[in-house]
Amino acid sequence: MSAQSSLRYSPTVSDSTASPALSPAFTGLLDDAAIFPPGNSPLTEAVPAFVARRGEEYADLVASFVVSDHRLTDLRPLVSDLTEELPVSVVIGAGAGGIAPAASTVDRLDGLRLTGIEVALRDPADLLSNARRVIAGLDQARDLGLVDDDVTVHVELPNERPSAGWLAAADEIAAADLSLKFRTGGVEADLFPSVDVLGAWITAALDRECPFKCTAGLHNAVRHTDDETGFTHHGFLNVLLATRASLDGDDAVAVLSETDPAALTARFHELGHDTMARTRRWFTGFGSCSVSQPLDDLHALGLHTLESA
Repeated sequence: MSAQSSLRYSPTVSDSTASPALSPAFTGLLDDAAIFPPGNSPLTEAVPAFVARRGEEYADLVASFVVSDHRLTDLRPLVSDLTEELPVSVVIGAGAGGIAPAASTVDRLDGLRLTGIEVALRDPADLLSNARRVIAGLDQARDLGLVDDDVTVHVELPNERPSAGWLAAADEIAAADLSLKFRTGGVEADLFPSVDVLGAWITAALDRECPFKCTAGLHNAVRHTDDETGFTHHGFLNVLLATRASLDGDDAVAVLSETDPAALTARFHELGHDTMARTRRWFTGFGSCSVSQPLDDLHALGLHTLESA
């Protein structure tokens, strides 16, 4: 993990000192994507770490374990003896036709519980038809009894400024009561959207009353430039506060652009934990290959508990 932050907090997720409960503004904020770049943690390490975290003070920060569809069967020896099922969000690499097979695999494996499906639209020339194929593939899986209504489905739109086709696909996804997924970084500079583009994505989602999650590059709370790569990363606190700003008719891009932790923290406190918790109805969270980095930042900012209000 190369992302750096100016925030510093010495204890980590495994603190043994008793602490107040996690703020509801951050419950389920993270999906554990430890096996994806740039973390690339082996499954044999990532799964035990996820399971062990269930007993930690801030276990509620993490919602599900993210795994690609082609690695599902590799989970078998790691979950067969678990006393509690591993909640998995499955990234579908095979497109719309891969939804039912992946859900079937989860259904057959003891120790797994399907909580999410994530699928990207891969046909930039016809995003609307691609979105409709994904919806049809999901309907098929539901008709087969493989995907319950409480499984969250996130559809990833291309990393580009919204075009007519992009917006039409977003319309289709929202009409089907699915959620959107936005890629906010990666291992190359061009995978990081500008604040203007990310702001446009957030606005498009909210205009359609469509929840969204983010993925990649969002390990730290505050927007910053990585010392090693030179990439400028968005901050998850920026995104949460920008979502609130957009809902309130304020300038979301200005909030996304903010790099001062004190300014963002003051804005959070002005709005309050309850308001920010309600905002999570729309910005549901993000996938991260690190759990300790986001938690350490919340500690450093003093936002992790209601007692910090």
